[in-house]
Amino acid sequence: MSIDFLAILPEILILVVGLLVLVLDPFWRDENRRTNLGWLVAGGLTATLVACLLFDRPSQNVLAFGGMVRYDWLAFVFKMLFIFGATITSLFMMDVDKVGKRAEAYLLLLAATIGMNLMAASSDLVMLYLAIETTSIPMYVLAGFLLDDKKSTEAGFKYLLFGAMTSAIFLYGLSLVYGFSGSTHFEGMRSYFTTFNPVSLGVMCLVVVGLGFKVSLVPFHFWAPDTYEGAPTPISGFLSTASKAAGFAVLIRLFITVFPQIAFDWQMLLAILAVLTMTFGNLVALAQTNIKRLLAYSSIAHAGYALIGLVANNQLGVTGVIYYLLAYILTNLAAFGIIMAFGRVTGSDEIRSYDGMSRRSPYLGLAMLVAFLSLAGMPPFGGFMGKVLVFAGAVQAGWYLLVFIGVLNSIIGLYYYLTVLKYVYLYRMEGETEEAHPIQLSRPFVVGIVVLTIGIVLVGSIFAPWFGFSTDAAKSLFLF
Repeated sequence: MSIDFLAILPEILILVVGLLVLVLDPFWRDENRRTNLGWLVAGGLTATLVACLLFDRPSQNVLAFGGMVRYDWLAFVFKMLFIFGATITSLFMMDVDKVGKRAEAYLLLLAATIGMNLMAASSDLVMLYLAIETTSIPMYVLAGFLLDDKKSTEAGFKYLLFGAMTSAIFLYGLSLVYGFSGSTHFEGMRSYFTTFNPVSLGVMCLVVVGLGFKVSLVPFHFWAPDTYEGAPTPISGFLSTASKAAGFAVLIRLFITVFPQIAFDWQMLLAILAVLTMTFGNLVALAQTNIKRLLAYSSIAHAGYALIGLVANNQLGVTGVIYYLLAYILTNLAAFGIIMAFGRVTGSDEIRSYDGMSRRSPYLGLAMLVAFLSLAGMPPFGGFMGKVLVFAGAVQAGWYLLVFIGVLNSIIGLYYYLTVLKYVYLYRMEGETEEAHPIQLSRPFVVGIVVLTIGIVLVGSIFAPWFGFSTDAAKSLFLF
C-alpha cells in the first residue's frame, strides 16, 4: 500500500463509519435508533482502532500528500488516543436521550475526530488550520446541542465566540510565520527562526494564544468552566480529554520542529504559563461546589502539569507528556462518565448530592475512587506514572523550581479530590436509606466504565507497553 493511503487510513475508516450512520439511520425505528446508532459508531470505531494497530503502524518517518501530513509514530499514537476517546464518548452518548437518538450528534463526533487526527499529523500550516477548524466547528455545535437547555446553548455560544476570536489570532500568527519565513511547511520555517527577536516573540505569543485556548492554559481558560458545565456531559468529557490532547499534539510538533534554535525563549514562556495554569486551576477548584466546574478547573490544572514535559524539551519530557495524556484521557473520561450516570438519576451536579453514593452503587463508587485518585496522581494508577515521567523529564533538563511548584500543586489537588471522595464514602443521605435508592446503570455505560477503570489501573501498574509507545512517538520528533 502507498504511504499516502496509510497516512490517512484512520480517517478513511472513520469516514466509512460516518457513511454507514447516514445510510442506516433512516431505516431504524425511533425506539431502536439510540441503541443502534451508539453501538454502530462504537463498534465501527473499535474496528478502526484494531485495524490501525494491526496494519497501520509506521515503519518509517515520512511525509505524505506533498508534505501536508507526516506519517510517523507521534501522529499514530495520538490518532489512537483520539479514536479511543471517541469510542468511549459514543457509548456514553447513548444514555443522553436528546443526544443519543440523533444521528447528527454522532456524525459531528466523527468529524471532530477526523479533525483531531489531522491536527496530530499536520506538517504544513494550511493543513494545520483546516484541521483545527474541522475539529472546532463540530465541537461548537455539540457543546450547544441541547437547544431547550439554557446552560447548553450558553455553553455552545460562549465556546463559539471565544473560539472564533482565538482562531483569528492564531491564524494571524500563522500568516506572520509564512510571511517572514516564506514557507508553510514546518521544516521549511525552521531556517528563519534562528535568533530571538521581537518578531519571533510576537509570532510565538500569537501561536500560544490560539493553542493555549485549545488546551485551556491560563489566561486563555475562561471558556472552559461554563462550557464544561453546560454542554452534554459526554461532550464535556470529550472536550476535556481528546480535544486537549489534540492541542498538545500541535504544540509539541510545532514548537520542537519550528523553533528549536530559540528553544530557551519559548521554554521560559511556556514555563510561566505552566505555573500560572497549575496554580490558578487548583486554587479555584478548591472553592467549587459543582462537580462539573470542579473538573473543569482540575482540567485546567492538568494542562499545566502536562506542559512541564514540553518545557523540558527533551525526549523524556515529550515521552512524559504523551504518557500523561494517555492516562488523563482514561481518567477524565471515567470521571465525566460517572458524574453523567449519577447526575441523570439525581438531577444534580452539586458535590453535596454525592452523599452516600458508594452505598447506592458500590461499583460506581469504586470506579470514582480509581478515577479521582488517578487525577490526584496517586499510585498505582495511571495519573501517578504520567506525573513521574513529566517531572523526570523536567528534572533531567534542569527545571527544578518548576518541578517543585508542580509537586506543591499536586498536593493542593489531592485535597479537593479527596473532599469529593469524602462525600462519596463517608457521608450519608439525610433522612434516607441509600440502599433504597440504587443507581441503575445501562449496558453501554457499564462497558465504557469497566474499560476505562481497567485501563487506568493497567497504565499505572503495567508500565512497559505504554512507555514503549510513548517513547517511539517522542523519538520521531528528535530525528531531525
